[in-house]
Amino acid sequence: MAHRSRLAGFIIDSQVDDLPAASAFWGAALGLKVTDPDDGGLGIYDKFEPGPGGLHIEVQKVKHEARVHLDIETDDIEAEVARLEALGAKRVQHVRNRWWVMEAPTGHRFCVVPMNEDSARAKPNRWP
Repeated sequence: MAHRSRLAGFIIDSQVDDLPAASAFWGAALGLKVTDPDDGGLGIYDKFEPGPGGLHIEVQKVKHEARVHLDIETDDIEAEVARLEALGAKRVQHVRNRWWVMEAPTGHRFCVVPMNEDSARAKPNRWP
């Protein structure tokens, strides 16, 4: 079944106790305002206004090492995960029955998330 996907944005994984302070730093560094503090009500995500090209950018409070990871959004999670597995990625964790954390053959972690059809991001790729 054909599906679509594209780069959604990036997440700044921060091993911190004070999420608002981390978000204040990254907001000032990137010139973006936090528009949704405590996105999802879990105390671990602060979402910024859309970045350049409509990219989704947020700071996430994590327990693992600080890093930046990409999100790929798609209109068919399972089809996109299968496509990426065929390229050599592997599934790491299914999160809240909504998205997959994946690992590229290079060792980089990234997420496959549901597509935001209303975003101003670039036109998605169409896959057979």
